[in-house]
Amino acid sequence: MNAQFPYQYITIEGNIGSGKTSFCQKMAEHYDLELILEEFADNPFLPHFYENPTRYALPVELFFMTERYNQLSENVQSGHLFSSLVLADYFFDKTRLFARNNLNDMEFKLFDQIYNTLAPHLRPPGLLVYLHRPVEQLKANINKRGRTYEQQISQQYLRSIQDVYFDYFRLDLDFPVVIVNVEHLNFTESEADFHKITELLNRNYSKGIHRVSFIH
Repeated sequence: MNAQFPYQYITIEGNIGSGKTSFCQKMAEHYDLELILEEFADNPFLPHFYENPTRYALPVELFFMTERYNQLSENVQSGHLFSSLVLADYFFDKTRLFARNNLNDMEFKLFDQIYNTLAPHLRPPGLLVYLHRPVEQLKANINKRGRTYEQQISQQYLRSIQDVYFDYFRLDLDFPVVIVNVEHLNFTESEADFHKITELLNRNYSKGIHRVSFIH
């Protein structure tokens, strides 16, 4: 199905287990768009990080940063206007958010020097949609999908990631952010729930924070 959205580049974000990738994949099934999915499974350090975060935090974050930069550079950084919607299940600033949460001060200083060299070369999204779920629901979703290396993720870690996202959203950003409470939505199985979110992508927003909650 072809659809006209008021944005050419939309990012769907969320904590681990929020359903952002599943939503993006369903969008790709319904609409004519270019889909960019994070290739997290290619990070060889990720399973080791969840077992020993102190030792593997820096290599896991450096690998993610370079892979995200290369992927976005290849798929987004064209000098012409997009012919159709580009939809991604991450944005580059996520790199710094996770690094700030996971690295010690010395590691983060090194990381930030590299990040600040790369970030200005990437185009920001026209719209960022953040899918918010309670930490308990995130943990249940992680357990349900059954990735062995993710089973050690704690609710405390998920809360820390949630906190860095919301701290970031308090900044003066140059693009609109729509925070959607999807606690009571099952957009992978319910077409009605799925279209509740896609309808949000068809609205024009001013820059800054916009909050949407769907009551069960």
